[in-house]
Amino acid sequence: MAEQIVPFPYSYSELEGEDKELVEKTIAANPIEYVRVGPKGYLIFKPYLRDAENVYNMPLRPSDVFVASYQRSGTTMTQELVWLLLNDFDYEKAKSIPLVARYSFLEEFMFIDYEKRDIFIANMKKTDPNFDPSNLLKIAEMFKIPATKKLAKTPSPRFIKTHLPMSFLPPKVLETAKVVYIAREPKDVAVSCYHHSLLFKMQQFSGGFKEFWNLFHKGLFSLTPFFEHLKEAWNLRHHPNMLFLFYEDVTKDMPAAIRRIGEFFGKTFTKEQIAGLCDHLNIKNFKNNKSVNNEELRDTGMFDANETFIRKGKSGGWRDYFDEEMTQQAEKWIADNLRDTDLRFPTHK
Repeated sequence: MAEQIVPFPYSYSELEGEDKELVEKTIAANPIEYVRVGPKGYLIFKPYLRDAENVYNMPLRPSDVFVASYQRSGTTMTQELVWLLLNDFDYEKAKSIPLVARYSFLEEFMFIDYEKRDIFIANMKKTDPNFDPSNLLKIAEMFKIPATKKLAKTPSPRFIKTHLPMSFLPPKVLETAKVVYIAREPKDVAVSCYHHSLLFKMQQFSGGFKEFWNLFHKGLFSLTPFFEHLKEAWNLRHHPNMLFLFYEDVTKDMPAAIRRIGEFFGKTFTKEQIAGLCDHLNIKNFKNNKSVNNEELRDTGMFDANETFIRKGKSGGWRDYFDEEMTQQAEKWIADNLRDTDLRFPTHK
């Protein structure tokens, strides 16, 4: 008997006025709209709504593994770590199959509005007359297929990446599958999101970091409000199928993090296996790993020459970007948002 389809429970509202103008600065080349969804007002690309119900009702399997996060929180590292632990440290296979092929990106379909691809190409050519549209068209063709349809044909175990808040995922996700959620200090996340906005030419963000920070902490960047996203996962951290990690803890003591993740999946490892994985994930090696660094997109003309997908991987890099006024503003923002929760970042305990 087929399971009953549950309507996606959240309504949405269009952005208007100054908010709409400010948000559009972060996606200057992309003819796509943001909307606010649900009572928490998550900012999300409007094409997501076309498949929101399918995601919400996606058939799950007990062997499914989700790696979830607010974007730029250490997701790629966590994906690689989890995949290798559950695939017997098969580095050769990991090397031969790109991470994007080993994980289905649940909401990737929302990033390009296929119906507006011609406008997208025209906008790209305004800043790069030599832009070759063929690659963008291939990506648009790929993205127009919802991940739920791809996942239905994917053999088990399925590895799934998502930046969606937990409330957008199937309601029974934790009753069926396992979820590893990685969180990171918000000022570092903001810096990484800023560089991500510079990396993708499709976004063409032209402002400086201070302007970007203003958007981020006011909830005018993709999938903000940031703290609501984290709190949803944090409040589920005691569920036996949820593992909540902090990026700072993982990178400070990776052997301990590997053992903890292994325990979550019912696995144990030798000291040699752990040491080998730590070396594999070391940022000096990781940023040069062609299987994870997405450098193949540079050949499509989608990457800015001055930016990389994998950056520095360190904690505390925000200090190079925040002046005293911004730091005080950020600390107040963090304190205000942590007031009603026992969530604390390793740097704010």
